[in-house]
Amino acid sequence: MELRQLRYFIAVADELHFGRAAEKLHMSQPPLSLHVGKLERELGVKLFDRSTRSVSLTPAGSRFLDNASRLLGDLDHAVEELRDFSDGRAGRLTVGFVSSAGYTFLPEVVTMFRQSRPRVTLDLVPLASGEQLDRLSAGQLDVGIVRDDISTLASEARAPDGRGRLSSVPVYDERLVACLPKGHRLAQQAEVTARQISRVPMIAYSRDLMPGFVDRVSMALGEHSTEVTVVEQVIHQETALGFVAAGVGTSILPESIRHLLPPSIVAVPLAASPVTRLFAVTGPTTQPPALVEGFVDCLLEASNIGLRSAAIA
Repeated sequence: MELRQLRYFIAVADELHFGRAAEKLHMSQPPLSLHVGKLERELGVKLFDRSTRSVSLTPAGSRFLDNASRLLGDLDHAVEELRDFSDGRAGRLTVGFVSSAGYTFLPEVVTMFRQSRPRVTLDLVPLASGEQLDRLSAGQLDVGIVRDDISTLASEARAPDGRGRLSSVPVYDERLVACLPKGHRLAQQAEVTARQISRVPMIAYSRDLMPGFVDRVSMALGEHSTEVTVVEQVIHQETALGFVAAGVGTSILPESIRHLLPPSIVAVPLAASPVTRLFAVTGPTTQPPALVEGFVDCLLEASNIGLRSAAIA
């Protein structure tokens, strides 16, 4: 039995006329009659009562019509779902993100993506940049939103078998600021120099978890980075702000941290306007490329920078 035989049978059953069914199927009547007759012989059941004036379903034909229609309907639905999956219009996407992305442009991106692909389940996982790189290389994340350049970390992020090549595209730029207690003498300045801020005790971050950002801060401080005294090393920005509010020292953070600042803390831009950047990173994944690319396209549409993708060596 062939699927086309079922479609021919259903067309005749719908029309109860071989001529009209043949027109509907864009074929001539004789081969249609032959196929229906072959189906009846294979089933060993008469499906139609035929006369020179009319065609009608037999009781067995009526029963078979219900099952054949349901079978083809399920098959058509399965094919449609497969095409939607392949085209990135259905499925599940797991996206990691650093916390600061959650109060910059990520909410807009999520809304945009869900409106354009309502049949895709989007799982958002807050993770530090280093954690994302590990999971991306292992195929446990489909897209990551990490902070600052990761090109020098490619070998660290690559899987033991040599796979795990990552590629990145920049999607968001913002200035670096020094967070200081409101009463600190530098808090009243319009900006602070690398030399000035390097002499304030520093609340810093783990390079294992935030590799790109830690390196970016060192680059912003330049030759003065060796003068920094780290008094606390933390994981979360909120913890850093707690230490700053307590007068322990300063912490250099992205300017979007202003969304979280209490009245007791001031964010002062660094001189020379060094920036920190969010990257969308992709790696090995079992998801169809169209699905991953669709999310990255939304990131780029909401981006505040217009640069092209760069592969990590």
